[in-house]
Amino acid sequence: MEQAIISGIAHDKSEAKITIVGVPDRAGVAARIFQAIADNDINIDMIVQNVSAAATGLTDISFTLPRAEGSRATGIVQKLQGEIGFQSIQYDDQIGKLSLIGAGMRSHPGVTATFFAAMADAGVNIEMISTSEIRISIVCRESDVERAVKAAHTAFDLDADQIEAVVYGGSGR
Repeated sequence: MEQAIISGIAHDKSEAKITIVGVPDRAGVAARIFQAIADNDINIDMIVQNVSAAATGLTDISFTLPRAEGSRATGIVQKLQGEIGFQSIQYDDQIGKLSLIGAGMRSHPGVTATFFAAMADAGVNIEMISTSEIRISIVCRESDVERAVKAAHTAFDLDADQIEAVVYGGSGR
């Protein structure tokens, strides 16, 4: 099994979150929403869709985007309400994102548990989670980001009194 190598922590306090509540769970709805946003040159970061409620056939879709584009994107999505038939939109511009970056996360299950335990111990509530082979990202309250960063650094022994950079030069031949 590959050993997880946590190389760093990244954070961003310049994002916002939009949640579209009560979206009909049928083919093409998410495509329609995100195409309208893309047509307006707005970049999307994290996307989370909940499992559809069996009784209603409705789901919620949450996504993050640059805070500067948040109100414009909310207006674009609002214009789709009649066509799509979702219940409401929630906008939150007081969020922050924290990402744990490294290799071997998929084959090292302790990384996720350690990360989430560090957030819990720091009193940071996780609102969204997104993962890949090289990254675990969370969304939390903007006011919790600095505390979350410190907790993650400590949990993965990334604290350092002095940072030393090693640069290798050469032609690569």
